[in-house]
Amino acid sequence: MNKLIQEKDCKKETCVVVMSGGQDSTTCLGIAVELFKRVAVVTFTYGQKHGVEVFCANEIVKEVEEKFNTSIEQHVINVDALRQIGNSALIAGDEQDDVTKEHAQKEGLPASYVPNRNATFLTLAHALAQKLEAGYIMTGVCQTDYSGYPDCRREFIEALETALNLGSESDIKITTPLMNVDKAYTFKLAEEYDVLDIVLQKSHTCYEGDHNTENEWGFGCGKCPSCELRAKGWAEFLERY
Repeated sequence: MNKLIQEKDCKKETCVVVMSGGQDSTTCLGIAVELFKRVAVVTFTYGQKHGVEVFCANEIVKEVEEKFNTSIEQHVINVDALRQIGNSALIAGDEQDDVTKEHAQKEGLPASYVPNRNATFLTLAHALAQKLEAGYIMTGVCQTDYSGYPDCRREFIEALETALNLGSESDIKITTPLMNVDKAYTFKLAEEYDVLDIVLQKSHTCYEGDHNTENEWGFGCGKCPSCELRAKGWAEFLERY
């Protein structure tokens, strides 16, 4: 985290956090509130099966505002084009509905992969950052513990950052503090930045949309790939830290 401060005095900067309502984006929000002068969040609706994500994102922002006595500017953007294209088990009405299977068209990728989702989200976040005169975008993508999504890799993020800045004559940094850490260390970071309670009580990552079943690691069905990854990370967090 200190590298961000070394690169630039972040306390003078604005950061746009891509906020899904999950563990990773909640942790990123805690980091951003600590490091940056001004924080805005952007949440996307794209026809995802589980609208609880958007509800959780809103609740998390309220909790962080109250806990840290700060004000966070919220933006919710509808990306209906992703719903129309479909092609993912995470999108309502799509014929792919089993998140444990492989993607119907993309060999080797999970059915939960949403084509070009991160590219779309970050492109719109970049446009918002220009409007807000923000120097940074923060996103919780990770290439260590992830579900096999190619748009979570560092090389993709760096290439997109270069393209977006070239296309807008900007110098906006897309920062990814979780890129090289596992879920156990993500829990550790949440603890360090004092948002672990919010991660456990408010965030949602379950692919099945179960926000009623409470576990020691948070809410979720406990069986889908996302829940299994989170539960494994929690167990390793308790053992390691």
